[in-house]
Amino acid sequence: MNDTEIKKRVIENYIKAYNNFDIENMLKDMDERVVFRNISGGEVNMQTNGIDEFRKQAESAKELFSQREQKITALKFGESQAEAEISYRGTLAADLPEGLRAGSEIALDGKSIFHFTTAGDKIIGIDDIS
Repeated sequence: MNDTEIKKRVIENYIKAYNNFDIENMLKDMDERVVFRNISGGEVNMQTNGIDEFRKQAESAKELFSQREQKITALKFGESQAEAEISYRGTLAADLPEGLRAGSEIALDGKSIFHFTTAGDKIIGIDDIS
């Protein structure tokens, strides 16, 4: 398997695990030092540092949705990163402070930039951009 195929497999495994609320498999291909950033409107509105913070955030986010699905609509590879165009849909399981109620559907398009370790087989960073 070449470098691009390995990165593609890692990203596909992460997305599949995310869609299935499978936190352990989301973490399987992550480096211990992983940094996750959620960026909305050009502003970082949430960041985790390290796999333990990422796990805690993923566990709490899991409780907000009764259903969620990310679909990759395009994928571009660079030397140490990959950019995935994402179509997202989810159904809220809980009311949100912004006024959205449980049962509401959310749909948006964005992108996720996956940063990889030098070896290219572990995710060291994810930037979710919407």
